[in-house]
Parts: sequence; structure tokens; C-alpha cells
Amino acid sequence: MAYAASGLTRLAGASNGNLWFYTTADAIATVNTEGYFNSAANMLNVRDVIMVADTNTPTTSFVSVLSNTGSVVDVSDGTAIAETDGD
Repeated sequence: MAYAASGLTRLAGASNGNLWFYTTADAIATVNTEGYFNSAANMLNVRDVIMVADTNTPTTSFVSVLSNTGSVVDVSDGTAIAETDGD
């Protein structure tokens, strides 16, 4: 699939960084590919954090914006949030 603007919501932020929530059916391996967030280049800043919820798996991961040239966005590989329930 591809990036869908309707899935991206800004949760909080300041001049030094923003926290975003992104819902998608794409796996984190797709989302963390350079260029995936190019359509959001005008909104995303280097060091912004995006919480990615894969509705297909389901899994949740954090990625950070590593670079943004103004047209090409690259994010980190992602850190998975452990979603276990031991009870």
C-alpha cells in the first residue's frame, strides 16, 4: 500500500519536535522505507516521533524522522512496543 494522509494525526508538539500517530494496514517494513512519508514532507521535521499502528498485524512501533530534504522523508527502522498480556 502507500501512505494515506487520513491516517496521520498530530498528537502534540512544540518548536523542537512533534508526536504523531499513524494508522495503516502497512507493515512496519513498508512504513520505514525511505520515501514512504514524502507526501507529508511539509509537516514532518527531523526528530519528530511517529507512533505507527499496523491494523493488519496488529502491532505498534515508534519511528523517528531521520531526514527530510523537503521532498524526501526517511524514518528509522522502528522500535516495536511489546503488546503482551501475562495475566
